[in-house]
Amino acid sequence: MNPDLQKLQPYPFEKLTALKAQVSPNQNLRPIALSIGEPKHPAPSFVTECLIDNITRIENYPTTKGIPELREAIANWLTQRFGLSQISSEQQIIPVNGTREALFAFTQAVVDRSKEGLVVSPNPFYQIYEGAAYLAGAEPHFLPCLEENGFNPDFDAVTDDIWEKCQLLFLCSPGNPTGAVLDLETLTKLIALADKHDFIIASDECYSEIFVEGKPAPIGLLQACETLGRHDYSRCVVFHSLSKRSNLPGLRSGFVAGDATILQPFLLYRTYHGCAMPVHTQLASIAAWNDEEHVKENRQQYSLKFKAVLEILKHPSIQDKIEVEQTDASFYLWAKTSIDEEKFAQQLFAQQHVTVLPGSYLSRTIDGINPGKNRVRMALVASVEECIEAAERIKQFVQDL
Repeated sequence: MNPDLQKLQPYPFEKLTALKAQVSPNQNLRPIALSIGEPKHPAPSFVTECLIDNITRIENYPTTKGIPELREAIANWLTQRFGLSQISSEQQIIPVNGTREALFAFTQAVVDRSKEGLVVSPNPFYQIYEGAAYLAGAEPHFLPCLEENGFNPDFDAVTDDIWEKCQLLFLCSPGNPTGAVLDLETLTKLIALADKHDFIIASDECYSEIFVEGKPAPIGLLQACETLGRHDYSRCVVFHSLSKRSNLPGLRSGFVAGDATILQPFLLYRTYHGCAMPVHTQLASIAAWNDEEHVKENRQQYSLKFKAVLEILKHPSIQDKIEVEQTDASFYLWAKTSIDEEKFAQQLFAQQHVTVLPGSYLSRTIDGINPGKNRVRMALVASVEECIEAAERIKQFVQDL
């Protein structure tokens, strides 16, 4: 077996299952899960209808590069959403079966095993970044996302020797679990660093379409390239998905876009990897990327949930025991607890049958600091009514601490 498999940690939800197994939940209350970032809003009916209408396309082998119509739909969406002027559907876009698979595969394709390389990542982070780094033969290097820096990494604190060893920099904006968004100034600074030290930037932007109504839409890495007149998107790639944007996590549909000189060998890797998207899935994806009305309605529902939940959890009676603020984007709240985050999550489950995720399960302790300590992630994915009920139960739990 590959010895690097021994470096992989249990997935956060395995740890959560073990934590919950130590207690019994209050059976007088129905369970409400705010732990997994799985959208619970209905899938768009026109997408499911498209799947059904094209189900006979399972008779066809799909190509790894995808059908031209899908790549064109993605290019049009990127152009409209991020103001891109010269994105090429032929050379700068590859459809993928969800971004988890793509983030992992991309890392295997771009890391040079012959060198002592680093994969630099935010901390807390999406666990795929770490696992992909280890299995590509690289070492992960974590940058803490602390409150004093707006829950984004302090890139100015990274030394030149780290940048010199960096082969791949993962960004996550909007962030999971913090919801923090990187601004244009930071992105342009990172592009300059990538040029200087010759590394690739991979920006995970899967939550880009979930932001508070009335606030500016999060900027993307390719959008930053556009402002610099950098139409080849040199050293820059982005990852997008229909899972959160369109409530289609089970469709497993997304894309990678950016630097063609990187995507061309990545496409070769994927040809051997055997991960082509089924044709009927591609056709359904076209329908989703071509429609914005369902995305706006989706965003409005999340805005309603944020407003209602925050009104409950920011009640003066519990401010000394839990601190929670509106995040820049995503559907998460990154709440600060007055007690240990594991104890908070476990007792909340036992007393109120509400599940949240301890922040330390999404983070690593580096130099004695774990950015997830005394934090829990709440995913507002359930219905408005369930999220309100969960917030009321959390409020009661906190009052009783």
